[in-house]
Amino acid sequence: MTRTQTLPTALDVEAAFVRLRSVIRETPLIPSARLSAATGANVWVKREDLQPVRSYKVRGAYNLIAQLDEEERARGVVTASAGNHAQGFAFACAQLGLRGRIYVPSTTPRQKRDRIASLGAGHVDLIVDGETYDDAAGAARDDGERTGAVLVPAFDHADTIAGQGTTAIEIVEQLGRAPDVLVVPVGGAGMLAGCTTWLRSRHPGTRIVGAEPSGAACLAAAVEAGEPVTLPTIDTFVDGAAVRRAGDLTHAVVARGDVDLVTVDEGRVCTEMLDLYQVDGIIAEPAGALASAALLQTIDVQPGQDVVVILSGGNNDVSRYAEIVERSLVDLGRKHYFLVTFPQEPGALRRFVEDVLGPDDDIALFEYVKRSNRESGPALVGIELAHREDLDGLLLRMEDSPMTIERIPADSPFYRFLV
Repeated sequence: MTRTQTLPTALDVEAAFVRLRSVIRETPLIPSARLSAATGANVWVKREDLQPVRSYKVRGAYNLIAQLDEEERARGVVTASAGNHAQGFAFACAQLGLRGRIYVPSTTPRQKRDRIASLGAGHVDLIVDGETYDDAAGAARDDGERTGAVLVPAFDHADTIAGQGTTAIEIVEQLGRAPDVLVVPVGGAGMLAGCTTWLRSRHPGTRIVGAEPSGAACLAAAVEAGEPVTLPTIDTFVDGAAVRRAGDLTHAVVARGDVDLVTVDEGRVCTEMLDLYQVDGIIAEPAGALASAALLQTIDVQPGQDVVVILSGGNNDVSRYAEIVERSLVDLGRKHYFLVTFPQEPGALRRFVEDVLGPDDDIALFEYVKRSNRESGPALVGIELAHREDLDGLLLRMEDSPMTIERIPADSPFYRFLV
């Protein structure tokens, strides 16, 4: 069962700020030497990964649930989430003593599921349903209609939006002024809508940029179409922002809010995750690195401008790092795959290594099946370069080689299977 939906106002965001002040953490706003050096601007990172649930989602979930009346609380609450909103929901249920049900898609990492169960122990039931957030959201809506439980949307509700928008108030208070540029990660666009609602009313001069993963740019599609549309397919790698359809309310706010939208390649997100970890000592999940990755990839800022990027989540599953490193190497132009037809004779591989590979090139993958009745056989070879500039030399040596070598293009279905 859903509550009445209206567009939020700046006053709603400010009321949420007061409501949440004693419950959630005021997360640090820290200067980033790395991002500042790369852009020439004065860049700060808003560390929402340091919330009790390691993401900003607790702001919206708690703000909505805390305003339910006694009759609504008695019916219980239900939600759907890719993982982070579920943790905020579970935290709110435990704090306020409510019973709730949470639907998550099968793509939600185990680490997030375990955190949800821990935060909401004794208060929430976790149900896995569907392959995407939108599948889980449909199951949660059906649950609410069937049981009468109050639906707590992850982004498309005025109270959720207002709660998430409190981040903008904190940023201005901590910085001592409104930033020139604010970069916000986007899934369903609750945070973007909340920050836009407040900033456009109180500090209209701030440039607001929403960053979506290129494989799930549902808000950009909605803005182009003039209304929310359902994307036929999405890449679920950035699981915290893998949304097939933007919200009606969030789209309405953003469409009239003079917001720039950019997309970020998933590989670039992986590179930024590794830089955050190795250089800054910050553990970020893919959605958490969206805003800073966008700043480095596609957003032009002026030297000396005050720029704030929101680091939205730190719920990363360590088992995913092998894929993260792989995607990053591809993004950096250092990992390439080839089909090499080797003659089935002694010394063929040695000649390939000596005549084709450069001194700093490394074979990272070699899959070969020997056929006893054939003179040659194909091998799948993955090559990791020390520098992306080494690719041209490698390709020239391959052209000169007597072996038949076929490069696997990055946009082929086979390549996506490998990565």
